[in-house]
Amino acid sequence: MPDRLELPGEPPVTVILRRSARARRLSLRVSRLDGRVTLSMPRGVSEAAAMAFAREKAGWLRGHLARQLEPAFAVAGTALPFEGREVALRAAEPGARRSVIYRDGALYVPPDEARALPALRAFLRESARIRLTAASDRFAARLGRGYSQIALRDTRSRWGSCSSDGRLMYSWRLIMAPPAVLEYVAAHEVAHLAHMDHSRAFWRVVEDLFPDHAAQRGWLRTEGNALHRWRFELTG
Repeated sequence: MPDRLELPGEPPVTVILRRSARARRLSLRVSRLDGRVTLSMPRGVSEAAAMAFAREKAGWLRGHLARQLEPAFAVAGTALPFEGREVALRAAEPGARRSVIYRDGALYVPPDEARALPALRAFLRESARIRLTAASDRFAARLGRGYSQIALRDTRSRWGSCSSDGRLMYSWRLIMAPPAVLEYVAAHEVAHLAHMDHSRAFWRVVEDLFPDHAAQRGWLRTEGNALHRWRFELTG
């Protein structure tokens, strides 16, 4: 069986086929980072059935792909979202330190792009760690629960998670979102220390920790995808 199929039409769409022992049904996913289309298939489903499913969803797929934002590279001369504001990226003077400096409302990056991109990514990760640790500590103290660890990742499908052993995970890209959005995600994950589900009891805890969070949830749904368009490595 081939590992991909071509969905005819305008434009044609390449669909990567992925067998999964855990899949119970056919499902399509479009990567927010690179637009890659993946069709997950339960074992025993034929290629013909997969193609028929993809054709049935062709309109949805092309519409979703059309809304994908073009990748943007975080280099000097552009403006990067940082704590909810568009912040200018400026090249530091030659010979300046290799780390990123936030000064006078701008981020100064190493003049060499090969160094600037990873340096900026490291700066954003560390900034996110500071803000998310402070928010998690504050909400956990209010809840009267402790967590075991905070981890940062560049996740595509979720902004945060909480494991059964109290390990909190966040996307470091939250540092690019408005501060209230970052705070809401921290409150949401800390609430899972009390309820490892999305029951009414869980949402009551979220409401107690972060009242009136509908605007922050809405922002993530409508604007969050744009945070994934930013690239912090050179390609080609």
